[in-house]
Formats: sequence, structure tokens, C-alpha cells
Amino acid sequence: MAGQQPAPHLHLAELTASQFLDVWKHFDADGNGYIEGKELENFFQELESARKGAGVDSKKDNFGEKMKEFMHKYDKNADGKIEMAELAQILPTEENFLLCFRQHVGSSSEFMEAWRKYDTDRSGYIEANELKGFLSDLLKKANRPYDEPKLQEYTQTILRMFDMNGDGKLGLSEMSR
Repeated sequence: MAGQQPAPHLHLAELTASQFLDVWKHFDADGNGYIEGKELENFFQELESARKGAGVDSKKDNFGEKMKEFMHKYDKNADGKIEMAELAQILPTEENFLLCFRQHVGSSSEFMEAWRKYDTDRSGYIEANELKGFLSDLLKKANRPYDEPKLQEYTQTILRMFDMNGDGKLGLSEMSR
């Protein structure tokens, strides 16, 4: 790992949505939506280093054994990779809004229903203001308290996550990721 920057915010007790995304992008180096292979090793090494720095030391010294135990605990679908929802379970993310987002649009029919509801101008895109409405409704449905600055942060984080062409709105193909 020589020459690599340490993961942003990995040492914090609780991450904001924006910090969580920074951590995700740091470890999902190839951008394929999974932390796997060497990315996973790097993640685990930094996590172990952060734990030791915080005075949390495990009884096992064997790196491979620790990693196997870790994956057994957090790789819920046992595919050998860490997905965003699995990472949100590992890292203490403020209000776990990413999980709420993912659970709300779990199936493709729910996704299309949400898309039609929030694409209010029928442009074929979810603009920032429409996305903000979606997230506001989502947080209310999940009984999560929020204020305007937090809602704005969540909106910008979702845009950073999914707006691949940087046009400030989400197309159907971007959101279906």
C-alpha cells in the first residue's frame, strides 16, 4: 500500500453520508460497485490498522484468519465481495440513509414506481429538486429526523454516487445502477 493515501474518515466513530461515499470510492478503486480482491485486502488492512490505533486489538494474529472471519460476518450474500449495503453495516454511517435509499427501491417495479412519482416534470430525468423530494419522503417514511442542510447533503451525495456524466441530474440508466 506504499504511496496510497489512507482512506478518508476511516478513523471516525460515525460517518456522514458524504464521508461514507468518500470511503466507498477510495476502496472501490475500479468503480465496479464492489470491494473485492486487492481492494478488499486494502480495506481490511486499513480497518485493522484503525482498530489497533483505537486500542481495539483482536485475539487472533493471523491476517488471513481475521479476514475470513470478517467476511463470514459481513459478506451477507457470501459472494466474496463487499457491496455498498454491506459496507454500510460495517461502518457506522450516520442515519444509515444509504440503506434506507436502497431498501425503498429494492425491486425493479418499486424502482419504476418511484421513478414515475418523482420525475414530476416527465423529463426522463430526476433533477436535484425532484431527488430532494424523494429523499425527504424516504426519510419521513423511515421516521428519520433531518433538517434542510442534512437533506441537501444527502441529495448531493446521491448525485455524486450516481450522476456518471456530471450533468446534475439522474437519468434512468444512472439510477438503475
